[in-house]
Amino acid sequence: MAETDDAVLQGGCLCGSVRYEVRPDSLEGYYCHCRMCQLAFGNTRAAFLNVPKDAVRWLSPPQHYASSKFALRGFCANCGSPLSFEYLGSKRLDLSVGSLDEPQRVRPVSHFAVETRIAEWHADDGLPGQRLDEHQKLVERWKQAYGDDVVPGIAATRSDE
Repeated sequence: MAETDDAVLQGGCLCGSVRYEVRPDSLEGYYCHCRMCQLAFGNTRAAFLNVPKDAVRWLSPPQHYASSKFALRGFCANCGSPLSFEYLGSKRLDLSVGSLDEPQRVRPVSHFAVETRIAEWHADDGLPGQRLDEHQKLVERWKQAYGDDVVPGIAATRSDE
């Protein structure tokens, strides 16, 4: 989208303790329906905007939680707002669309992890969807972290404790 050329978006948590600004390379977001995101957000899905890490400037940084051996989730330690998701070693991260001051500027374009989408809460919007097991790079991350016989998801992270 051409609008991103000079776009600066701002966002933060519910209580205002964590703030950021970002210059996204796209204003196209996506919905993640994986069970881990459902639990992290306390919702049926999470809405994300994927951006280069170096495009984000944390004015006051979030705390991080290692939700798996290869990923971190950023959140506010005061109010608990979910703010970000990132793979270790990646040059990109996801910002939660709901944490943006102007979330309406981001347009959803797809659904991810549709195999765990909660059918009773899904409204068909005509957007394409992808299963987690169709994302080869992500499946490889899971295998490298938890072994070749891993079933990606919350059960794998909890069985490792």
